Amino acid sequence: MMEIHSQSIAQLRDGLRRKEFSSEEVTRAFLKRIKSLDHLYNAFITIDEKEALAAAAIADQKIASGRNEVLTGIPIAHKDIFCTQGMKTSCGSKMLANFVPPYNATVISKFNDSGAIILGKTNMDEFAMGGSTETSFYGACFNPWNTKKVPGGSSGGSAAAIAALLAPGATGTDTGGSIRQPSSFCGITGLKPTYGRISRFGMIAFASSLDQGGPMAKTAEDCALLMNVMSGIDPKDSTSANKEKEDFSANLSQKLDGLKIGVTLKDCSANLDRDYQICLERALTQLEKLGAELIEISLPKNSLAVPTYYVIAPAEASSNLSRFDGVRYGYRCDNPENLLDLYTRSRSEGFGDEVKRRILIGTYVLSAGYYDQYYTKAQRIRRLIRNEYLSCLRDVDMIMGPTTAGPAFDIGSKSNDSISMYLEDTYTVGANLAGLPAISIPIGVINECPVGMQLIGRDFDESTLLNVAHQFQVATDWHLQSSVERDYA
Repeated sequence: MMEIHSQSIAQLRDGLRRKEFSSEEVTRAFLKRIKSLDHLYNAFITIDEKEALAAAAIADQKIASGRNEVLTGIPIAHKDIFCTQGMKTSCGSKMLANFVPPYNATVISKFNDSGAIILGKTNMDEFAMGGSTETSFYGACFNPWNTKKVPGGSSGGSAAAIAALLAPGATGTDTGGSIRQPSSFCGITGLKPTYGRISRFGMIAFASSLDQGGPMAKTAEDCALLMNVMSGIDPKDSTSANKEKEDFSANLSQKLDGLKIGVTLKDCSANLDRDYQICLERALTQLEKLGAELIEISLPKNSLAVPTYYVIAPAEASSNLSRFDGVRYGYRCDNPENLLDLYTRSRSEGFGDEVKRRILIGTYVLSAGYYDQYYTKAQRIRRLIRNEYLSCLRDVDMIMGPTTAGPAFDIGSKSNDSISMYLEDTYTVGANLAGLPAISIPIGVINECPVGMQLIGRDFDESTLLNVAHQFQVATDWHLQSSVERDYA
């Protein structure tokens, strides 16, 4: 039998049902690995071993009495952006380093109701602003494939934890690619659902019209299981979509015969790593073998996605982060001289450089003299980008392309070059601006670092994306390579 920490969520669920091991054994196995290995990756900010083991004991009682739910007894890591009652939620920032929420985010409540175990809270770029998990107040996170490389961001801690086999699955959030890019860099599967599919209540806001929580795991099958728990309308979130509950696992075995996939490689070829292009072409060949029909398409307006995103996202961040003023909660400076000094020093000392940069950009584009010139124009372009995607998706079932421009880059290589870091979002931000679902799955390894393929689907059609990803993973083993035990001694 495979070692516990090497098993997928689906395998762990089946093993628990067959009484091959207990939830307490599973939880202890992952806690032991975190304790012995996480100093190499810095994937976790907070671990609560006592609470995790107590929850595992309750889960074992439920399994024994036949009262188990979807994920009963399965340990899950949560990005430190989701509020967890009684457990620190810092958003990777000094500003919230001592914040212990009095309530749970809806996503956390759903996992608790399903019987899942909270392993801990994962490292992330401060307030989800970054593409490398280097802006965290708790230090950079490191890629388990090569600790000199970044794991991607902002959900880099969740991706690293799964790739290092410290957790079988995790939650992430995706504002401009923050689930998909680290999934590609760490060789795992990550899904950004349709905007509104997952409740944002209790998820600390970065850019409210773009943020979306989603699942990260070894396989598409596991992501489907996590989606079954995470999704659903929430009366506490006014942007939550009024969609009936779905079983995202139900259609994973459908054949791909007749499925039409739009291919955008010609749009991307100038910026793509050549070895990466070979991986993508090989993946396309595999999809054809599975029965899919490939249709070349073009998305010329997608070239405007990055500049559009970096007007809209900072504008919304500027508004959302105004609540952190040193008065109600969060970091407060010592001995302020007056109210202005309290505001100024609390925010100057509590926020990191990247967060300050985006607040300044956002405040500028929202200012009276520039609102129409920048923000209003960006929103108009956003609509054109969405319309272009929707037009293409009338002719094809989904759109395939690269997730990133290449494999993970070196730690520190782009941390002082904001433009280069922002351009890392080139292939991912379009789906966020359009509000569409998108998934990244592993398709190859370049210089011992994994790379992923992105599939973008129609509104609320995550099931088709998961089906294609699962069929691809049944036929290939790239997703298994991220789960192979490596000797770090």
